[in-house]
Amino acid sequence: MGNPDLAAVWLTLKLATVVTALLLIVGTPIAWWLARTRSALKGVVGAVVALPLVLPPTVLGFYLLITMGPHGPVGRLTEALGLGLLPFTFPGLVIASVFYSLPFVVQPIQNAFEAIGERPLEAAATLRAGPWDAFWSVAVPMAKPGFLSGAILGFAHTVGEFGIVLMIGGNIPDKTRVVSVQIYDHVEALEYAEAHWLAGGMVAFSFLVLLALYTFNPARRQRDVR
Repeated sequence: MGNPDLAAVWLTLKLATVVTALLLIVGTPIAWWLARTRSALKGVVGAVVALPLVLPPTVLGFYLLITMGPHGPVGRLTEALGLGLLPFTFPGLVIASVFYSLPFVVQPIQNAFEAIGERPLEAAATLRAGPWDAFWSVAVPMAKPGFLSGAILGFAHTVGEFGIVLMIGGNIPDKTRVVSVQIYDHVEALEYAEAHWLAGGMVAFSFLVLLALYTFNPARRQRDVR
């Protein structure tokens, strides 16, 4: 794209869409396991999932950079497979963003699964539904509010990332330069007017995301009615 701001916006939306889709695929079984298990490892797994909530993004980005670098286990594997190194590439950004936004998708879905309780699943079992059938025909439809919240939060959180995308992706135009990095570049170059346009767009986007989350979430509407 000729306009670097538009290129950054397009790349950011592309990244957020891919990451959100992957987070729903990866996060759903994790959320289901956390909601249903009685294993002693539940606390450990839950803490690992929630770690990005308290870790500075640069810390997580640093360790991912080491892991995916030429001397890290993932880097050696990707090089052995002929895929090259992941840092400073779009796939590397995707992987880092999945790790960083994981709790924003897993936790709402886990809460939705836990809110279902045992009775609907027991009723499905009495109708000879297997675990797989009960999951898709009962649990997933009843947990739709959690999936909606998780998708919105995961998408929005990915759009707003800065530290981890800068650590893993760097600042390569049309490849890894997302909106947050583009704003930083404008400010660093004292281009405040351009920074205002992008930053104002981010504020408006964040407000609309929260408005959608609080207005159209069926579970929240039901609680407000009660």
